[in-house]
Amino acid sequence: MSDSELVSQRRANYEELLALGIRPYPNAYDVTHRISDVVATYGEHAGDALEAEHVPVRAAGRILGLRTFGKANFLVLSDGAATLQVYIRQDSVSTEAFAMFKLLDFGDQVGVEGRLFRTRTNELTIWAAGLTFLAKSFLPLPEKWHGLQDVETRYRQRYLDLIVNPDARRVFDVRARTLATIRGFLDARGFLEVETPMMQPIAGGALARPFVTHHNALDMKLYMRIAPELYLKRLVVGGMDRVYEINRNFRNEGISTQHNPEFTMLEFYQAYVDYQYLMRLTEEMLTEVALRTLGSTDLTFGEHAISFAAPFRRLSLRHAAAERASETLQRSVEADMLRDAATARSVAVALGLEVPDGQGAGRTATEIFEALCEGDLIQPTFIYDFPTEVSPLSKQKADDPDTVERFELYAGGFEVANAFSELNDPAEQRRRFEGQLAERARGDAEAHQMDEDYIRALEYGLPPTGGEGVGIDRLVMLLTNSASIRDVILFPLMRSR
Repeated sequence: MSDSELVSQRRANYEELLALGIRPYPNAYDVTHRISDVVATYGEHAGDALEAEHVPVRAAGRILGLRTFGKANFLVLSDGAATLQVYIRQDSVSTEAFAMFKLLDFGDQVGVEGRLFRTRTNELTIWAAGLTFLAKSFLPLPEKWHGLQDVETRYRQRYLDLIVNPDARRVFDVRARTLATIRGFLDARGFLEVETPMMQPIAGGALARPFVTHHNALDMKLYMRIAPELYLKRLVVGGMDRVYEINRNFRNEGISTQHNPEFTMLEFYQAYVDYQYLMRLTEEMLTEVALRTLGSTDLTFGEHAISFAAPFRRLSLRHAAAERASETLQRSVEADMLRDAATARSVAVALGLEVPDGQGAGRTATEIFEALCEGDLIQPTFIYDFPTEVSPLSKQKADDPDTVERFELYAGGFEVANAFSELNDPAEQRRRFEGQLAERARGDAEAHQMDEDYIRALEYGLPPTGGEGVGIDRLVMLLTNSASIRDVILFPLMRSR
């Protein structure tokens, strides 16, 4: 049958249900057991034990299987996490219930009352004594043996993806456990979870292009948050020495397998520590996340076996870039050569990279690293000591003003976290902002804006502080072996049809 014929048949079944006096959309159904709980609790019980215990259940779910054998029939019900068979005999349910059963379609929602037993094939099953209609599925589900294969439809109609693809549900179960584990980890260490504005008068805390909106009553331009960083550090100034936030950021940038304009970030800040401490804390946190979500620190991502067991590898940015440039060009490139603008430019040009006139050595060294190294960092690796030029909010190293105490964590070939010892000198912060304004004047739309109130906050005294952002979506990609960020976001942004 064509889809239109299937829809017509389902509507005809619905009309017959109404003719039987069936209430098609009841307000509630008294569930005593979720299907997944029944499977978890009784999945290992033998048939004799179930008969002796006589376990009564009232469960509800979506029909994902229908088999008719005259007077004896079977349903397969799903609650989205597990499935359970239902046995329906004509002489065990009411005449109305059996007539209703004959009009059910694949995808309908029903409630079942009965007792647990095992069939001759030893399958855990509800022996139905009652059947209640809960909702009609007018549209046919995808062919059951192959599921929903079209990737774009999976993203656009996530509800359909969750119905027919069990792996989709498991991804979001892992995501929920990841967030719960992170919260528990930080709460146990005295961090306070807070909320900061998502609409801000100045787009700050990162180098990114913001979404712009307007508040009519105040006649005020506002920016959707690109990062909560500057607000969280204001709280540290105010005496909240350990704070974190898990919430949305918005960046008006391209879409890829690793980028969605709306994404989830963990940011946390701790007073009196530096970036070296944060490396150790990050190792502890991600090891615990892997153990609690997967039961192991070992995972598979694509064709790679990855270990989240501490310690993680550590490489300085300039050394990593110079080493790979030497391999690519088959000539010696020293890390210190990437500190000189002209020399760094010549290396980059030799590698086929475009370098705008006037670009500093630090940005050029970073671009060489990104072009040559990022995709090969499969095992968790801390890339540390970034050029000051590309890190306007980070504290410089005491013995090296061209370098800041910053690291990025890479795994699976992409960045997962970014952290640094926070710049807390208000005069130096003003100079950095002014440098960013000069970059903006030269056409860099992602350069940081001046934030006078943040500088004012620093003038009240920000203690030595370490801060970090962790991309939750990318972390979940690794934990669930998902190739695209859209696989781990319930409703990713899609182009209009």
